[in-house]
Amino acid sequence: MTQSKQVFSDASGMFLFAGFPVTDYPSARAWYERLLGCPPAFLPNEIEAVWELAEHRYAFIKVLPEHAGHAFNLFFLNDLDGFIAQITARGLTPAVRETLPDGVRKVIYLDPDGNQIGFGSASVEP
Repeated sequence: MTQSKQVFSDASGMFLFAGFPVTDYPSARAWYERLLGCPPAFLPNEIEAVWELAEHRYAFIKVLPEHAGHAFNLFFLNDLDGFIAQITARGLTPAVRETLPDGVRKVIYLDPDGNQIGFGSASVEP
């Protein structure tokens, strides 16, 4: 096994933006509002919407029809079950639920264009 190396030794000033290219802005924005449970944090222009997931960590949609449906991102959470329950209460159903051999769990949603938005949780040692 190779040893992992941290790319940025000091990421304190780093911001992360995870993007999802979409074809239809109004329907994609409404879907992501349901998924994330809130309106966008800001709207940079008429073809983008940005949600702040945590401090300096963002997810955004952008109208880019030629790239729509090709994104896949995974966000790890401390309370995966609680977050998924909230999404379910807003009427969305995951496309995939899986537990990997090491105990890591993943729940994947597909937006209207087929982009994969995954949420995961590390295994809990007994």
